[in-house]
Amino acid sequence: MDKIDKPQPARRAVLGGALGGLAGAAVLGLDAAPADAAPHPSHRPHHRPLRVLVATNEPWGTYHVAPLLAEAARRGVRLTQLVPDHSQIKPDDPVPVAVPGRAPRADLLVVAGAGDWPLECARRFRHLRLAASSLAYLGPDEAPGAWWLRHRLRAITSSSPAEARAFAGYLGTHRRVRVVGSPQTDDLPVRAPEQGLVLVVTSVTRPDGTGGAAPGTELLLKAAENLRSAGKRILVGLHPREDRRLWEKYEISTVPTLRASARAEAAIGIPGTVFPLIAAVGTPLVGCTDPALKVPAYLRSVCSATIEDAGAAVKAVRDARPADPRTLADAVGPIGGSAARLLEVWRRA
Repeated sequence: MDKIDKPQPARRAVLGGALGGLAGAAVLGLDAAPADAAPHPSHRPHHRPLRVLVATNEPWGTYHVAPLLAEAARRGVRLTQLVPDHSQIKPDDPVPVAVPGRAPRADLLVVAGAGDWPLECARRFRHLRLAASSLAYLGPDEAPGAWWLRHRLRAITSSSPAEARAFAGYLGTHRRVRVVGSPQTDDLPVRAPEQGLVLVVTSVTRPDGTGGAAPGTELLLKAAENLRSAGKRILVGLHPREDRRLWEKYEISTVPTLRASARAEAAIGIPGTVFPLIAAVGTPLVGCTDPALKVPAYLRSVCSATIEDAGAAVKAVRDARPADPRTLADAVGPIGGSAARLLEVWRRA
């Protein structure tokens, strides 16, 4: 059975009252250095700021690293995301990026998955210490390439107990997983729902070079139309990789989906990484679950209801209620200070 660090009570409760956060448990014991980790600049003198390279399953998905930038700057930690090239990086993207051949010297490589790109980076930087951090939902099935990473991992982190269980399954490990919380919950918006406003939370309709897609867009589009016909105002929270053209008939939020969720009476969408975060705000959720959708159970658990028929959307949204405290504690993890906890685990790895 996978060993998950049991969190202790956090000092801050989720806005809206329901959730008492969970703080991460003791820092993981470190494995012995891998055989190929000869003395190298990755073995950092204590006086030097930490230098970290990050590789994600979505190679150009800098939005997973962005929530760490403020705390990293406060701590003097230098973060660089590894990308195959600069073709999909916007000029104003705040996340520092580099191709492997021009990456700065580093102390640690963090892989946010065991997809093709993280595996390629782990092979390229086999001299670096290695940690695995779940920055987006993964699992619960073991990834084919996870076996290649397991012997090198010096730390494993996830945002919540439920995500930790899924991530352990994804990595095929019995190691303990450090629960640190999600950096996106360090600054949760205050909920101020507007009457009749429903947030539609999209996923990604078509896979691309950056990452895969989730089924259910057609169901969600029909549900949104039914809700509008019933008199609801529709605000769309667009996934960074979603095709904007599919949703242009509705108002598209100009702020991130998590922040937009504070305005909504309820949210409806395809369950994904942002769902537990929206639940932490206190906004009720309805999941559109296409039969082909395969996600960890905890993403469904925060939903007041799930639907497979767009005709059920109006009633499900009308009756939606916030997730209960026990479910929130398991699916969301500790609230506040999460970026600091994550960077501290990386420092000790």
